[in-house]
Amino acid sequence: MLSLNEALDRARSLVTAARKAGADAADAVYGCDASFGVTVRLGALEDVEQSESEHFGLRVFVGQRSASVSSSDLTPRTLETLVERAVAMAREAPEDAYAGLAPEQMLMRRRLPSLDIEDDEEPTPAQLRERALAAEDSARSVLGVTNSEGAGAGFSRAQAALATSHGFSGAYAGTSHSLYASVLAGEGAAMQRDFASHSARHLDDLEGPDSIGQRAGARAVSRLNARRVPSGTMPVIFDPRVGNSLIGHLLGAIAGPSVTRKATFLLDSLGQRILPEGLSVIDDPLRERGLRSRPFDGEGLPTGRRRLIDDGVLTGWMLDSASARQLGLDPTGHATRGGGSPGVGASNVHLEGGTASVRDLFADVKRGVFITELIGQGVNGVTGDYSRGASGFLIENGTVSHAVSEITIAGNLKEMFGRIIAANDLTFRRAINVPTLRIDGMTVAGE
Repeated sequence: MLSLNEALDRARSLVTAARKAGADAADAVYGCDASFGVTVRLGALEDVEQSESEHFGLRVFVGQRSASVSSSDLTPRTLETLVERAVAMAREAPEDAYAGLAPEQMLMRRRLPSLDIEDDEEPTPAQLRERALAAEDSARSVLGVTNSEGAGAGFSRAQAALATSHGFSGAYAGTSHSLYASVLAGEGAAMQRDFASHSARHLDDLEGPDSIGQRAGARAVSRLNARRVPSGTMPVIFDPRVGNSLIGHLLGAIAGPSVTRKATFLLDSLGQRILPEGLSVIDDPLRERGLRSRPFDGEGLPTGRRRLIDDGVLTGWMLDSASARQLGLDPTGHATRGGGSPGVGASNVHLEGGTASVRDLFADVKRGVFITELIGQGVNGVTGDYSRGASGFLIENGTVSHAVSEITIAGNLKEMFGRIIAANDLTFRRAINVPTLRIDGMTVAGE
């Protein structure tokens, strides 16, 4: 793995070489991921994995023509070939009126903010094994748990560097500690499985193995004797671990490329209320120790906290430079980068403004479902039509009843967003965080 300084030096060298080879502009990105993990099952070591990958990506512009190439071979000769190939490809590419680097006047010039996303403490394989065993032991100790799919603990370190021909260069690194347990309850065809997991930038923020194991076991046992429910229109309440997927669909709908292609159900919703009054969706890439925190975006623009939805109103799109030019707007610092051209993505996102207690969300539900697992990908991003398999629990007269499975919940996302009721139990433990959510009037297909 290259050091950050070494990666940045090579990125700058690639950009300089591309300019000398005839490119009018260029940028180079370096990415590295190194990880190792341990899995156990039934108290015995099952697997130890270690991986490391590095790559450079080079994007060059010749007039309005561009090309992107990447390589995991970092030898000087290969990188020389990379430059030659990229410039040759760009000369033959079709013209694109929206191609180009990010606006120079918007580049990040200040010192990179301290986000505290890198942990100096790196666990040993023995420590990971001990952690995984403790999580599985805790899960298997739950009454009703009959088998295990295993538990695992891992550690990873990622590094990124970016250099552009018009004046930006920067690099940063981040770490991640993870832990999970997955167990089964019951016997035979009635057996049910569930899991619990957690990831954190720093080890001292990682949930303990006993807590993860207990939650995994309790979840599996609670799903025993699941039944289907009669079909109908009813309130649906989403556990936070699945409710965040709704905000994920919203983020996809306001991404610049979806808007420029007119492939979003929110196309005509800019400046309009799409969530109930009082609810806001916040994107905060500068959150300390955030799972997706980043000091700059994939094009060298500064990142910053944005209210994507403010008091229920859609305030703007998430834009990289290309989609911004197509829409006649400024990029918003949401460019993401792998080895090729930039994409668009959010960072640490949360839904805030919920005021109801979780008890209040359930209290007046005569008949509904509490969803803890979603299955399948039945979402149409163009129309907003939503239909997904689900499992969870029946709600009767405000009380959670027996487990339910093999049901489908359906609606239209635009209408669903307008009916969201949010609880006040927001916690920050994922990349997208939401409180418990309730949506009335959804179609539930069961028996």
